[in-house]
Amino acid sequence: MDSIDRGSVKDVDQQQFTAAFAEFLKKTGKLALPDGNWVDVIKLGIHKQMAPVDPDWYYTRCASMARFLYLRRTGVGAFTRVYGGLKRKGVRPSHFQRGSRSVVRKCLQSLEKAKLIDKHPSGGRVLSTLGRRNMDTIAKQVAEKLARQQQQQQQQ
Repeated sequence: MDSIDRGSVKDVDQQQFTAAFAEFLKKTGKLALPDGNWVDVIKLGIHKQMAPVDPDWYYTRCASMARFLYLRRTGVGAFTRVYGGLKRKGVRPSHFQRGSRSVVRKCLQSLEKAKLIDKHPSGGRVLSTLGRRNMDTIAKQVAEKLARQQQQQQQQ
């Protein structure tokens, strides 16, 4: 085995980590879905044509936002830029549109209610110590799983 300690979110693949952390959020039940049925029908921005296909998109988005907060302190406006995209306008040129502020706000509120993030005194949100500990634990599990898979492939 490697002598390198792979206990940080920065050390693992972001797609695998986001999927694992979303599964953790769903399993623990700490993250509450917002009231109403808008989670099933909402678009994630005006640049999108349809609602998300994945039924667990809310957990995935919250996990992605938590990972982003692990790296830097950020607010609602910055997240709308991160989750924005090009709006296709037919034969006219495409233009960048920001993501939905409502979805970002609801995700941040859910993460705050789960005690994974806190409000920063000078604005924006920052990861709490509990959130950082949970994310490091999941990152370590993902790294160990990946190391086991690589070891099995080398043995074959």
